[in-house]
Amino acid sequence: MDKRFVASLSRSQGRSAWAVIFRHPARIDPNTGKTGLRVRQGLGTENESDAANLRDQLNQLLADDFFWNLSAKSEAETRFLPRVVEIFFHGMTPEENDFGLIRESIIELPRSKDSDYRRALLLGTTGAGKTTLLRQLIGTDPKSEKFPSTSTAKTTVHETEVILDRGPFRAAVTFFPVDEVREHINECVSEAILSAYRGDGDPEVLRKLLVHVNQRFRFNYVLGNGPQVPSHDDDEDTDDNDTLEVLDRSAAEQAIDLDATNVLLSKCVSAVRATAKRHGDKLKTELGATDEKDQRVIDELFEEELDRRLREDDEFHQITDDLMGEIELRFSMLDEAGTLRRNKQGWPQSWSWQTDDRAAFIKTVTRFSGNHAQRFGRLLTPLVNGVRVAGPFMPQWNEGQQPKLVLLDGEGLGHTPKSAAAISSSLIKRIDSVDAVVLVDDATIPMQAAPVAAMKEMITSGGAAKLLLVFTHFDEVKGDNLPNAAAKEQHVLASAENVLASIGEELGPFAERALRGRLKDGCFFIGGIDKSLEAPTKSQKRTIVQLQTLLGALDKIVERPAPIQSAPIYERMNLVLAAKSAAEGFHDAWWPRLGLGVNPGATKEHWKRVWALSRRLCTPGGADEYDSLKPVADLRQQLKTRLYVLLQNPVRWNPVEPTDDAHKQQVFDELAEALSDKIQDLATRRVRAERMPEWQNAFNQSGRGSSYIRASIIGERILDRAAPVPDVVPSLDRNSFLHDIAAVVENVCREKGASLN
Repeated sequence: MDKRFVASLSRSQGRSAWAVIFRHPARIDPNTGKTGLRVRQGLGTENESDAANLRDQLNQLLADDFFWNLSAKSEAETRFLPRVVEIFFHGMTPEENDFGLIRESIIELPRSKDSDYRRALLLGTTGAGKTTLLRQLIGTDPKSEKFPSTSTAKTTVHETEVILDRGPFRAAVTFFPVDEVREHINECVSEAILSAYRGDGDPEVLRKLLVHVNQRFRFNYVLGNGPQVPSHDDDEDTDDNDTLEVLDRSAAEQAIDLDATNVLLSKCVSAVRATAKRHGDKLKTELGATDEKDQRVIDELFEEELDRRLREDDEFHQITDDLMGEIELRFSMLDEAGTLRRNKQGWPQSWSWQTDDRAAFIKTVTRFSGNHAQRFGRLLTPLVNGVRVAGPFMPQWNEGQQPKLVLLDGEGLGHTPKSAAAISSSLIKRIDSVDAVVLVDDATIPMQAAPVAAMKEMITSGGAAKLLLVFTHFDEVKGDNLPNAAAKEQHVLASAENVLASIGEELGPFAERALRGRLKDGCFFIGGIDKSLEAPTKSQKRTIVQLQTLLGALDKIVERPAPIQSAPIYERMNLVLAAKSAAEGFHDAWWPRLGLGVNPGATKEHWKRVWALSRRLCTPGGADEYDSLKPVADLRQQLKTRLYVLLQNPVRWNPVEPTDDAHKQQVFDELAEALSDKIQDLATRRVRAERMPEWQNAFNQSGRGSSYIRASIIGERILDRAAPVPDVVPSLDRNSFLHDIAAVVENVCREKGASLN
């Protein structure tokens, strides 16, 4: 047998169940681009003899290359135990889990077409108060219940869906796939090893080990802060920790032994230091550096090559295995209530529960969404990708009336430095699926880059009519020239004037017109919502009126005007100009990021972020972005922006041009809405699906000069071919790009009765 492909047994500290570790002869390791992906899977047994039997059968399968193909699975099922077959053939074809569909199978969302329910998505920058608004709309107490969790920093990183209805309280929770969790742990371990080699102290190494570099996956919520720092000291970003009362922990939470976890974390830090010493010194000697300029290049090479070597090191993977084993122990807390469903590999996929006890329900559900520092080490929050709850939630200030609402919350937009920043692909799908988008903005600093970007997305998607704006912190808007609420409202709205004019210049007059209409008819001003409104002050009484008016607006949001009989006719030549402008805008945004060009105000991205992007884009079924690097979303945004301008400028109408601008707006919005999904599909296909080998090639680059080569591959062989700038000199790529755009626009025009000549 090839010694590379031999399975061995493993059992993590404190775990009674056995696992098997082996290199897979048919699965590609994304870090090397070669076969031999390392696999660790639980065997589902505590009996060593049974585990050894499963290992031996797996080794028989590994020894015969006849089975190294998916077509041999049926034959393997006749010769080997089912668990062995599941372990070996898992992942040989990409698995796409629709977690929304999983939650839907447990708790069905009411549909607007079949009921009086309205779906509303809360959208806003981090810290603007969208989750606090959600608390008020569902009637959870900001002090005693604290659901959902809030913070001035990034708190909500998963989808939260709340259905206000009758009956018992119900919950459906879905978890990130094990491979995604493991990869983020791998990245944390790699950063910790680099930190250790640079001489950082144990607290900093431990922080790198527990908190992912983009702060989205904070594993200290699950494992605690370790022996170095008391849990309650890490409350800098968790507003829900303002009181450090003694928590009433359940028996399952009390059963979690944080002392044992701290022993494991100390062991991991020691292993990190030993691994850093073993690899770091050797690699530094191999690379060498002759002067200060060369040293900077060497530092970059060192980081990249160190990570690659670590991914092939058994000690590195043992650290990850130990952390993953400790993380899995946390799911034992779910045994006391509800139903935990696991996939065939034994990793938790979903959890569901129902009860009539509101207090018990909220206390249990906060395990999946909480951020209270005293619960660090006993929370599952970073492992959750979606929480859906339903029950008799009701705002106390709504005179005993329960709104028929489905409220959706998610990760904040972030404090993006530019209004041109694209909205993520996953968020676009959520926007398209709802009846209303409630854009939450801070009245003290209104109309910053991120909410403006969201407004542009709504306009170019044809969804301006379902946009509602809520300005929070209205009670904090103060000034000697602002004697009353009306003056404060005008002060806030004045901030929008320059923004609207700028949007009009970029997207056309109908975009500005649509937004002015929303500011006039769909704008609300609220303050003091972080406190209970049961005994409201004068300003809070005004807030209650605004919230009730918001509910009324949500109820009417799905009313559609009668169709317009006139149809626009467009010139195909203008479509070429729109495509050219979109491609140029796409290039202007990405070439400076990759270091392939210069654009004032744009900076070159750190090589490691570009490397991380290429890792995700070359992984089938993975994300199409990394942090703020969103090539698919950027191309989609450029195309939608230019096409929206085109839609406003038909060459003529059939049979006659509408005399009412509102009627024209309606036609343009219907076309833009129909284009939205198709443009998303086009961008995904051209940037990613058709260029997976090139993304893999970019990721695989290593050694001196690899960062520049990687950037060149992404820029010239991926993005330039995905969106080539049309020119007088034709090419296959340019023609393909133009034909794809023309086909999309032509199909939409045909569906909506318009024409492209």
